Amino acid sequence: MRRGVILILCGAAVLVSFAVGVGSAWGATAIDLLEPERAVDGGEQVAVMSGLDNPRGLAFGPQGALYVAEAGRGGSGLESPFCFAASLGATRCYGPTGAVSRLWHGRQERVVTGLPSHANPNGNRADGPHDIAMLGVGGAHVTIGLEADPTRRDALAGQVPEFAGFARLAAVRPSGEWRYGADLGAYEAHNNPDGRLQEDGSPVLDTNPYGVLAIPGGALATDAGGNSLLHVAANREISLLAVFQSRGSTPPRPSGAPPIFDQLTDAVPTSVVIGPDGAYYVAELTGVPFVDQKANVYRVVPGQPPRLFLTNEACLTGFKMIIDLAFDEQANLYVLQYATGALQQTGPGILVRVTPDTEQPGGICARYRAGTRTTVRAGLSQPTSIAVGPDGALYLSNRGNAAGTGEVLRLKP
Repeated sequence: MRRGVILILCGAAVLVSFAVGVGSAWGATAIDLLEPERAVDGGEQVAVMSGLDNPRGLAFGPQGALYVAEAGRGGSGLESPFCFAASLGATRCYGPTGAVSRLWHGRQERVVTGLPSHANPNGNRADGPHDIAMLGVGGAHVTIGLEADPTRRDALAGQVPEFAGFARLAAVRPSGEWRYGADLGAYEAHNNPDGRLQEDGSPVLDTNPYGVLAIPGGALATDAGGNSLLHVAANREISLLAVFQSRGSTPPRPSGAPPIFDQLTDAVPTSVVIGPDGAYYVAELTGVPFVDQKANVYRVVPGQPPRLFLTNEACLTGFKMIIDLAFDEQANLYVLQYATGALQQTGPGILVRVTPDTEQPGGICARYRAGTRTTVRAGLSQPTSIAVGPDGALYLSNRGNAAGTGEVLRLKP
């Protein structure tokens, strides 16, 4: 995700010696169910998790436990937070407040703590743990974002060594212990997959690991800053699967305007999921000014050579600010949109279900293009993730850019 995008993320490229952290310091919290609201298509909604710090990705693990990655609250509430100047003059504060919380047998508990986080001084709009993908009997991959040039991470790590933990995958054990894995920020710094250049010919570097998908022998991760889909092998080796095209300046960059102007319509890939056909489906948020109907869903076929996906090659089009995707057992595709409105983030979030037209010829993308789009839930507040539960219900991270008031909603089918 490029600078000027007001959302989530952050990165860095140095291996450090403090590679293991242990969680569960905050203990268990009982769950208070809220009054149900009515969804557009008739389902009822209740909050099943509350009091979360910038909740992001959701995943179901063993025995139906629900896990949520919390991007944390940066240094908010800490006695001596480390604060620094970020892009566009904003102040950000670091703290080891990133976490993973679990809902199991009606109890909400932080089971992983101490992950890196930076946020506004009030703890909102954090970058830290962004997504989680479960493994086996309770282990997991967790993406840790950055939303910055990875060399900026390295410079800050010279002041606060813990900053080197941004822009990585973290490996979490069932015990709650964790360690850093692949360095996605370093991959961006060394390869610059989208090839963007400054006027002087130097690379435009930006990294923000966001979505993660567990696959046999490794994981896939979207770099929302680098506009790429990456494969991470079990030995931490990183390879490129796809790059997503920037739309270019809209309108063209005025004379004398900084190069950042050209970054405002980037693809910004967020979510990666496996579809009913075994292909990977990648969603994009798009960059500022977040024009309505410009966010797409792309289909990436496993085993094919790395390629640049152009906007006219999208599998599905016509969305705004897609932050997550999910398929259910009936092959319905759920598209979670962070905000609505013609431009910028002017309206609430929305969840749309795309039901494919199985009679439509021409392949799976054609069936989804010809399918029916239904608004499942409107009026969401900065939603950040969607998961289909083993009970058939839909689970949503809501208030995903707020510290202390984030929640997970259950929407009955």
